[in-house]
Amino acid sequence: MRVPPFRILVVDDLTDNLFLLQTILEAEGYNVDTADSGSSALVKVENSPPDLILMDVMMPDMSGYEVTQQIRQNRNLPFMPILLVTAYDETDAIQGLAMGANDFIRKPIEFDKLLSRIEAFLSFQ
Repeated sequence: MRVPPFRILVVDDLTDNLFLLQTILEAEGYNVDTADSGSSALVKVENSPPDLILMDVMMPDMSGYEVTQQIRQNRNLPFMPILLVTAYDETDAIQGLAMGANDFIRKPIEFDKLLSRIEAFLSFQ
């Protein structure tokens, strides 16, 4: 399915991960912005809210859980789906959902599953 120019914010502290995800998502027709930390992601979300956020859980300055919680607590922001990316177990998924994440993607990322989940969330916008 080809998509309207939806904006996705990819958040990861590893440059290689940002580049890979940006390349794949842009090849699918998405407009992609990146942030290399939780704090820079919060600034980007407040300045120009994306249609969807794809965010790593483990980052040095703020975890993906903390960023998710701050986004959800900000009543001035519109709703945007947040997909957290983790290499960890089901306990982490439960914690992330409790903080306001909409879904989890497990590492290593299966790109067909990732794209299907993104399409599903954005089809309601």
